[in-house]
Amino acid sequence: MPEIVDDFPGIALVGFGEAGHAFASGWFPPPAFRPRAYDVKLQDAGTAGPVLERCASAGVEPAADTKKALEGAGLIFSVVTADQALEAARACAPHLAPDALWLDCNSCAPQTKQQAAALIEAAGGRYVDVAVMAPVYPKRHEVPLLLAGSHAAQAAVLIERLGMRPSVSGPKVGDASSIKMLRSVMIKGLEALTTECLLAARRAGVEDAILASLQASDPGIDWRARGSYNLERMMVHGARRAAEVEEVCATLRGLGLPDWMSRGTVEWQRLVSSLGVDPGEDDLARRSDAILDKL
Repeated sequence: MPEIVDDFPGIALVGFGEAGHAFASGWFPPPAFRPRAYDVKLQDAGTAGPVLERCASAGVEPAADTKKALEGAGLIFSVVTADQALEAARACAPHLAPDALWLDCNSCAPQTKQQAAALIEAAGGRYVDVAVMAPVYPKRHEVPLLLAGSHAAQAAVLIERLGMRPSVSGPKVGDASSIKMLRSVMIKGLEALTTECLLAARRAGVEDAILASLQASDPGIDWRARGSYNLERMMVHGARRAAEVEEVCATLRGLGLPDWMSRGTVEWQRLVSSLGVDPGEDDLARRSDAILDKL
């Protein structure tokens, strides 16, 4: 267990969904502080309950607003959805303590992170581009992180003391997010492609033949298991994934390339998520049928 000393700065989390809870529930925080978290869902009695439960289970103090959450915080994790990352930076910038480290862990295009960095730096904060490179469960705070920007090395040293696993990927804001975004072209795109292929195969009554053909062509992948897993990811996390792939599209366009494949990925991720289907047990046929029944 890493040693934590009393001079460790106060921690705040902006957004306290899956990623925020995963980080905070695994940290080894110093006894001198209790991390605070603000989430927009705390403003609505109908949605505050789950956030409060997550705060309680992770030993985090819920904050009524961003000003309270950031009071005295020297280390701030922004873990909102991709489409809210820039707005979170804008809302929090006026409340930053001088030299506070703002770790933008959201899955955004490099252009979006550069805009957020300008807001944070203008307010006297220190911005760090962070890319979360794997699902936060089951690894929680030990999920691999890429950090980039002029303050990345200082941030890496600090969060290692929380038991986290950072590595510095580059000196410029956008270096880490570029890797994350372009990786997601493949990872989120493969989810959408397997969904389109296997749902159609199931409806056409040729699912077993398609799976057998895929297995013969690429035996390194268990296509039935991968198909079931990909459906579960989209059923549970498709809305967040769609927001992320919107940023992937922006990244591609910013590079002067078409976003045709990723645009289709956005539509599939959003559609599957919107159906509100419980993934149930790990079974490709049952998950496929549950989705097809709603289409």
